[in-house]
Amino acid sequence: MSSYAETVQHKEAVDSQHDDHDHHDYAGDTLFGFWIYILSDCLLFGTLFATYAVFSNSFAGGIESRELFNLPFVLAETALLLVSSFTFAIAMLKANSNQMQEMGKWLGLTFFLGLSFLVMELYEFYHFSHEGATFDSSAYWSAFYALVATHGLHVFAGLVWMTVLFFHFKRDGFSEDNKVRLACLSLFWHFLDIIWICVFSVVYLMGVL
Repeated sequence: MSSYAETVQHKEAVDSQHDDHDHHDYAGDTLFGFWIYILSDCLLFGTLFATYAVFSNSFAGGIESRELFNLPFVLAETALLLVSSFTFAIAMLKANSNQMQEMGKWLGLTFFLGLSFLVMELYEFYHFSHEGATFDSSAYWSAFYALVATHGLHVFAGLVWMTVLFFHFKRDGFSEDNKVRLACLSLFWHFLDIIWICVFSVVYLMGVL
């Protein structure tokens, strides 16, 4: 009996080690795959920035960017997104400490800031269109909307992803898979902040000069 019990315990220990190994492989593969996605997104935005640079003065005799851009408004948008990156970092710290309520609070604040940014961006698009700067007004405005709206779509995707994660955490708690998902979303969100800083510098600041 003693020998049988030892055999069972040994088998359970081996199975546990095997499961841990499989999970670490899954987490590593997921993060590696997500970094590949981030790199592909860099190529996408690099192409959009290059297109914008080519058409940066192609207004076709129509309304120009300096006539519409409102830097204080865009600075407020930028502040919202940068602060949301900070709140997300705190949410990650709370998740690593298994503090569900605190993590939910900071992640909820991140969602609110991201949604506020998106609402401001949509208002800006509406205002520009109302003034006559639509997607088909000129090559410049086509490039502008393609770049800025693509970033906005990424923010919207991040908000949807965040909402899904809320339900995952409510159902499964602090499982290792949920922590990996949250880490991937964190990378994605910080990446969007970096892209927006480039948009602010290249599109808005240079657009008013």
